[in-house]
Amino acid sequence: MRKARDVSSSDASTETTAAASSSSASSTAPAAGSAASLPDPRGAGPYRVVMVCTGNICRSAMAEIVLRDRLAAAGIPDSGQGGVTVTSAGVSDEEQGNPIDRRAARVLRDAGYAVPDHRARQIRAAELGEWDLVLAMTSRHLNVLERLAERVGVEHEGAPASAADLGQGPRVCLYRDLDPEGSGDVPDPWYGGHQDFLDTLEVIERVTPQILALVR
Repeated sequence: MRKARDVSSSDASTETTAAASSSSASSTAPAAGSAASLPDPRGAGPYRVVMVCTGNICRSAMAEIVLRDRLAAAGIPDSGQGGVTVTSAGVSDEEQGNPIDRRAARVLRDAGYAVPDHRARQIRAAELGEWDLVLAMTSRHLNVLERLAERVGVEHEGAPASAADLGQGPRVCLYRDLDPEGSGDVPDPWYGGHQDFLDTLEVIERVTPQILALVR
């Protein structure tokens, strides 16, 4: 049986772990068609988005799969100029190398999403400078990411402080800043049952069209 996760202690320890590993490498959502825009890309090539939760086996992995699915359906490539590259990671290394949670995989498949092979990974502090937009699933994840960015001197100001004006504010923000039903944390379904994973998917499916509208 896996141990229950202590997110607060995990996040605290992750700040040190992720920073050390760097040497190896509230708002209202905008309606589709609004004037809001994503932060400028850091360089040439596809726009790069990463979703971040605790262990990278539930929330962020689900969000990655759903956004990839919607981008593909919209004909947006995952590479090259005009494309969008999407991935996910965790602030902790506790699930490193593990597949997506079987309960998450089940609700995704039941909803018609293909579930590719997935191996959880911990985000590295240095890579924060490589992503155009970093979406944190909770305020705690957001705090960890901002501290990591500051520790290694990675610029993270420059997009969105709120979804109402994505061209302004921090490049690292809450995922639910884009939720049309209001900002806040994406609840962790890991501790719950099937309905909790359905509820998480519901949030993700509300947010994903907002991201898609902005990258089109």
